[in-house]
Amino acid sequence: MKSFLQRRILATSRHSLAGLRAAWQSEEAFRVEAVLFAAMFPVAFWIGQTPLETAVLIISIFIVLIAELLNTGIEKAVDRVSREEHPLSKLAKDAGSAAVGLALVQCLIVWALILGNRLQTA
Repeated sequence: MKSFLQRRILATSRHSLAGLRAAWQSEEAFRVEAVLFAAMFPVAFWIGQTPLETAVLIISIFIVLIAELLNTGIEKAVDRVSREEHPLSKLAKDAGSAAVGLALVQCLIVWALILGNRLQTA
């Protein structure tokens, strides 16, 4: 059982790293968001006044990256099926893009609320 779990964890880790690498290489939006994540991650520890606030700040930026990765997967899968314009292909791509947009909005709201609270109590 231990060997099985080790193999599964290793295989999953390899696939995850390959997906991150592929997104980094092929998607400018992912690169921008990843760089912003790297900058915002340490700032979250400074802004968050409690462990819960820090966690919410960090989770909000993770959600943006997760949404971008899912959007990339949708776009690549749709393009793999056909490059022809089709209403369903457009819907899938637009919905993926909307998910990223909503993730960015929620991230901005979370950061604004917590930063505003921090400035107000300072």
